[in-house]
Amino acid sequence: MAALDGAVPHPHFLHALFRSETQNYLLRNNGEKVEIEMLKGKTLGLYFSAAWCGQSQRFTPSLVEVYNELSSKANFEVIFVSADDDEKSFRKYFSKMPWLAVPFSDLERRDHLDSLFEVRGIPQLIILDKNGKFSTDSGVDFVLEFGAEGYPFTVDKITQLLNQEAVARMNESLRSIMVSSSRDFVITSKGEKVPVAELEGKVIGLYFSLSSYERCIAFTPKLVDAYEKLKAKGEKFEIVLIAIDQDEELYKEALRNVPWFALPFRDNRCDKLIRYFEVSTLPTLVIIGQDGKTLHSNVANAVAEHGFLPYPFTEEKFAELAKIEKAKEEAQTLESILVLGEHDYVIKNDETKIPVSNLVGKNILIYISADWCPPCRVFLPKLIETYHNVKKKDDNLEVIFISCDRDESSFKNMFSRMPWLAVPFDDQRKASIRRKFKVQVEGMPALISIGEDGRTVTDDAVELISNYGAKAYPFNAGRIEELKLEIEVMAKNWPQEVKHILHEEHPISLVSRQGYVCDGCEKDGRLWSYCCKKCNFDLHPRISSICRHDFLY
Repeated sequence: MAALDGAVPHPHFLHALFRSETQNYLLRNNGEKVEIEMLKGKTLGLYFSAAWCGQSQRFTPSLVEVYNELSSKANFEVIFVSADDDEKSFRKYFSKMPWLAVPFSDLERRDHLDSLFEVRGIPQLIILDKNGKFSTDSGVDFVLEFGAEGYPFTVDKITQLLNQEAVARMNESLRSIMVSSSRDFVITSKGEKVPVAELEGKVIGLYFSLSSYERCIAFTPKLVDAYEKLKAKGEKFEIVLIAIDQDEELYKEALRNVPWFALPFRDNRCDKLIRYFEVSTLPTLVIIGQDGKTLHSNVANAVAEHGFLPYPFTEEKFAELAKIEKAKEEAQTLESILVLGEHDYVIKNDETKIPVSNLVGKNILIYISADWCPPCRVFLPKLIETYHNVKKKDDNLEVIFISCDRDESSFKNMFSRMPWLAVPFDDQRKASIRRKFKVQVEGMPALISIGEDGRTVTDDAVELISNYGAKAYPFNAGRIEELKLEIEVMAKNWPQEVKHILHEEHPISLVSRQGYVCDGCEKDGRLWSYCCKKCNFDLHPRISSICRHDFLY
């Protein structure tokens, strides 16, 4: 949200803002002309927007909702200042708006308002107080975060609401979380209203979800399974769906397919709860304890991995699960990772089956990747190079590909470029391996190193190979510390600052860098760079008249 300070009164009043030499009126979308004088005494929102702007299209329905709610109880008006390219687009877009607009034909006045309020991007909602003076340029943020409750959208009002939220956190209860001034109920999949009071004294899961989002689609069945098992055991547990959906049909379909409650579609409490619980990822499952206090900010991953076992989601329960997980890790073997029922093999490119038992005692890299994933395609050549370099010296390394491709042809296309083994495309072990190592598609490529004893060495082998290549083998902590020490000793012999012909403006200094592109050879570099931070300029170390890319590990 934009800063709350800096709202300085603006010297321009209504007559200076909206009158022109030829026009002294505004328009409604039915063509009705409205005199400027009718705006006196109203709080105004100058809405700079355009049909071609995706963010504007997404924000406008929220503003319409707030405007309609305020129309019967507040002296508030919105004025659309179009940035559309043509009048046809303006009219079509304006037809969705219940407020006023500067006529599209009045380009001079629209440009004047753009310039006057220094509009640099859209959507922009400038708030003028009832005296016609500037109040804030953060209207979009205020409307999105506080809805009609933020009226008159002044800094003082928003500060007051934030203070009220702080007090509410101190006196948190299920009612303070769930009930609004216009609603004290949740609804069932059939639309029946259930008073929030009936949920008090129970453990409540607030499920923040977007029905069309892949991760929510994958998680919801797991949550349904956990919920139904807990209900079958007679546990006092309920879930309330907080849907992020903007499409009502998608919302209704999602609600029909689950056995729990929900807030009504586009309920104004949804946005408040997103802010209140600082929801930054989906799915999120917030747990409210029987006392109405927040027990956990997100147990979605725990439910995805353990089902109903984390219930009632207390610290003690999570500590108990952590002990179980630690015991599993200590007892982990290669077979426990790769064998599931009769699925006790991996395959070569020619589909020859290799028993997992043949791999016991080797150093294994489990490579989770997909052909559609750009970072995966970038990393693959480096992994292949490392694989061949290690195999020249030690045949005890093997890589196993776990595909996240969407179809078998993509799997085969990527696997055909790999000199190692894979779990078959349609094999159910892929899901269990991803779940075990907590790999999400956003985190690919993932590379997990399994030692000769079958236990996990590291789940960050991508970073190790990117930094050190084959030198990182066998990827254990001892070897990495050796490499770091080698490089630190080597770096001590390098000058701390040099001048270079490729960057004569400033000296360049030796700095530790996680990753960069060398401005000398345009290749990736890591760990150390001769850098000019002011100019964002990097060169690989050991440079003279030319850059030596092959110097760095």
